[in-house]
Amino acid sequence: MTRNVSQAEDLAQDVFIQLFRKINTFRGESSFATWLHRLTVNQVLMHFRKPTAKTEQTTEDGTTPVRIASGTENPGKMSVIDRISLGEAIRQLPNGYRTVFILHDVEGYEQAQIGQMLGCAVGTSKSQLHKARMRLRSLLSKRITSRRQTHQKIADCTYSKTSAQLA
Repeated sequence: MTRNVSQAEDLAQDVFIQLFRKINTFRGESSFATWLHRLTVNQVLMHFRKPTAKTEQTTEDGTTPVRIASGTENPGKMSVIDRISLGEAIRQLPNGYRTVFILHDVEGYEQAQIGQMLGCAVGTSKSQLHKARMRLRSLLSKRITSRRQTHQKIADCTYSKTSAQLA
């Protein structure tokens, strides 16, 4: 489940510690194996819910490397059409979605910071970010589809003219 042997061993150790702490709460209404299974499942679920500490990578001179998302290394190299399409799609988002999207994905703020800034719950911020991304995906895929259709029409028209000229 963890895909990491040492992490699985740590989880097993945590389960035994939890068992030691909670053994006095076992009421005997079910079998001990059932109770232990439930305790184990809860411990594993809590492990996956726990926020993880991100390991920070440093370069040889001790500085933190700049992380750039793939495809955005140089926004100036994005095609003009892509930049225009993205800008238009972002402008079409509702205000709440757009604000959270820009704060998180463009400015780099964490969800807790965004919640504080906007005076809303972290869950609300996460929900709006998810909905913003889904809306952007939908808007951009519509643009790509229409652009492909336009390219296909141009290609068909060019092919028809070339065929007519050859005949």
